[in-house]
Formats: sequence, C-alpha cells, structure tokens
Amino acid sequence: MAVYAIGDTHLSLSVQKPMDVFGGAWEGYVEKIQKGFQVVTPEDTLVLCGDISWGMGLEQAREDFAFLDALPGQRKIILKGNHDYWWNTASKMERFFEENGFSTLQILHNNCHFYGDVALCGTRGWFYEETGNQKVFQRELIRLEASLKAAGEKEKLCFLHYPPIYQGYTCREIMELLERYQVKACYYGHLHGGSHRLAIEGFRNGVNYRLVAADFLNFTPAKILD
Repeated sequence: MAVYAIGDTHLSLSVQKPMDVFGGAWEGYVEKIQKGFQVVTPEDTLVLCGDISWGMGLEQAREDFAFLDALPGQRKIILKGNHDYWWNTASKMERFFEENGFSTLQILHNNCHFYGDVALCGTRGWFYEETGNQKVFQRELIRLEASLKAAGEKEKLCFLHYPPIYQGYTCREIMELLERYQVKACYYGHLHGGSHRLAIEGFRNGVNYRLVAADFLNFTPAKILD
C-alpha cells in the first residue's frame, strides 16, 4: 500500500476541450494517464490536486469520473482546482458518486482523510492571479485550517491546487498555516509547460514543497508515502 499524488488531469471525455490541442507533452494525454497509473496498485490511495475535469457540471463530468474510478487505486481523493466548474457542495458530490457507483472517489473539502497515522489535508489554495478577491482568499484560509484541525495530532501532509510559493510570489498566510500546524510536506499543481521552471521545490521552514502537475510528472502519479 502507498499514497500517490498527481494534479491537473484536465479530462474532457464528454466535452470538446481536449488538452491535445496544446501539443507537446499533452498529445495523447488520456492514454498517457492510463499508462502512468500502472504504477498504482488496487490497494493504494491517490490524491488528485485539482483541475480534474473540464465538465461544466456533474453530469458533464460523469465520463471523466467513470474514467478515474476505473483506474487502479482503492481511494482517489479529489480537491478543487480553478477549472473544476463542476464542483458542488460536498453532499451533492458524494451523492452523485454514490448514485453512479464511483466507489473509489472521495472529496477533500473542509475535512481530511487518513492513511494510517498520517492525515491527508488540503484545499484549493490561492494564487497571485486572484489577488483582487479577498473574500475567496479568506475562505480558502478557513478551509485549509479546518482541514488541518481535523487531523488532530496526526502527522500531516497537505495538498493544494495552487502553489503557495513560486518564483516572485509567496502566499505567506498559507505558508504560515502549514508551518504552524507542522505540516511535513505540501504537494501542488497548476503550473504547466514553461511555468515548470518557475516552481519552487524543497524545504522552506520545515515544509517540503513539491510540484505534482500531470505534465510535469509525465502523467505518472508520484509516490509520496509507503
């Protein structure tokens, strides 16, 4: 058993927005995801760090959820990305998954999930592109802290969609929460293509930061915990 992480699958199996149009690493990306998931066993847990599907609602995203549910892994824990327009209340999403038999899909939203003695925490996060909307920012801080508090005294790993640190940008409020709650590592997505070189990875004040965007990982989930 192990925990894996990957972000930004950007599936579009029922809408006309395939990422193949960007060329390069994104050509044939759905097949690459299927191949990459071969490293995951049926007993493993996977965290999907946002931008899961281009569907504009749960019904439009149904095929993408079915695709993910059929991939290896006992649990696929999903958090929100900035392009997850299908996102709804936790109760509606969980009911939709249950009604459609998507038994491996779970939501990370104002809560945490446990893997043994380790808590898997997180939320969407915040990015410099959205500096104008402070209400959303404050809600993200509240959601992150609620997730970290739900972990109690367990060892904590954090998963975000947006990078909390980036060349030329630091989200000090989020980083301070991670440090205060003694988070061991933070995994994030959102950055693609040429932006990969601007990602900051490694330790900052005791927290190990790591980019897990799908194209950065060659569409193969990264093992983060045995």
